[in-house]
Amino acid sequence: MALLLIKNGTIINANDTFEADVLIEDAQIIRIEKNMLLPDADVIVIDATAKYIIPGGIDPHVHLDLPTPAGNSSDDFYSGSIAAIAGGTTCMIDFVTPSRGESLLQALYKRKAVASTSCIDYSLHVGITWWNNSLIEEIEYCMKHEGITSFKTYLAYKGTIGISYEELYEVMKVVAKYNGLVTVHCEDGDSVYAMQQQLIKDGKTSPRYHALSRPAEVEAEAVEKVLAMAAETQCKVYLVHISAAKSMDVINRYRTKNVFVETCPHYLLLNEEVYNNDDFETAKYVISPPLRSKTDNEILWHQLSQNLIDTVATDHCPFNLLGQKDKGKHNFTRIPNGAGGIEYRTALLYTYGVLTDIITLQQWVALTSAHAAEIFGISNTKGSITIGKDADIVIWNTEKEKVISFDNQYQHCDSNIYEGFHLKGLPEIVICKGKIAFENEKVNTNELKGEFLYRT
Repeated sequence: MALLLIKNGTIINANDTFEADVLIEDAQIIRIEKNMLLPDADVIVIDATAKYIIPGGIDPHVHLDLPTPAGNSSDDFYSGSIAAIAGGTTCMIDFVTPSRGESLLQALYKRKAVASTSCIDYSLHVGITWWNNSLIEEIEYCMKHEGITSFKTYLAYKGTIGISYEELYEVMKVVAKYNGLVTVHCEDGDSVYAMQQQLIKDGKTSPRYHALSRPAEVEAEAVEKVLAMAAETQCKVYLVHISAAKSMDVINRYRTKNVFVETCPHYLLLNEEVYNNDDFETAKYVISPPLRSKTDNEILWHQLSQNLIDTVATDHCPFNLLGQKDKGKHNFTRIPNGAGGIEYRTALLYTYGVLTDIITLQQWVALTSAHAAEIFGISNTKGSITIGKDADIVIWNTEKEKVISFDNQYQHCDSNIYEGFHLKGLPEIVICKGKIAFENEKVNTNELKGEFLYRT
């Protein structure tokens, strides 16, 4: 196989920026130095003059081919990974969601089979959707033998996949014993359920009432309880998709080295004004937690700038308006929660974060790649442009522009919550483990085969 040489670009890592050439052999970065010359070698040269060379993005929160009563989420692992590549993401972490009473290991093996169509490397968080002591050995086995270091819990979704605070406490004690990580969806399930039932009883059934059933207070309340339990059990916790300034106030009071925080582009760029009508198209914004105020947007951006949020993930979980979200046309609680985003995460954060001087280039790379690699145990191969690491690389064109629309996306969905957003700065070339996977606006999946990552 020919060598691949990237010349004349500016390398951006989370902790440094410098000009250099990058040499790739097979799937690895083997040399980084200035003015590299290989006159006698069989080499493909990519000219990255005036462009950035950044590590491939890592999205630690996606839900591909997720089963729901409205059908599976509309991107499977193949289509979702193609959309990821087009946006400069070369690694992702999805979820195992066991049914109540199901073995964690059986659910893990089934999910790995579903995920095997991915074109990019992936891992899985194992969900704890029920609890008894029989799961203790399975958690230990997952960590010691299956390369799983993180376990997902939901305080929302009462009666389905949600667990109680008491059950979460037991999970934390076990996972802490083996130095693992518990990721938590923080919304108080009892409060949400009570508000949903009252709204439906009052005849308030349209999509706009989804947000009213899950105010910021129910997120902040759950965050406070989770962090108190984390402190007592000494368990590392990762708080997913934080949406509200009130939650950040709580987090900053409890913050320790064992607390990690994630937000998503939609909580930075969209706000609750989208719910101010009874049109059913509002259903495309039915996500949990829901969108918050403009003030919340601004405060979350500030928290990013101050390094108080560790990652920006997508919670990519798209559903079509027609045939899926419309199953809740007369009852918002039946609308499948979720939206797409994996294709535009990196560009949205660059356009609206870097170009506006809210975050730096190095913070951008940290939020979209490096921190996820460190937190989730894959930094030995991912997350930076470093000799010996996987050649997952994006050549970033700062002048390239695009307007987002559902009819020009790789994501499989009949709508896009970022419809009409202007982007400046996009991937020009994406390299997955040494292979050119995106070039000239086309994804090339030939010879691309994602591998399951055993995390440590």
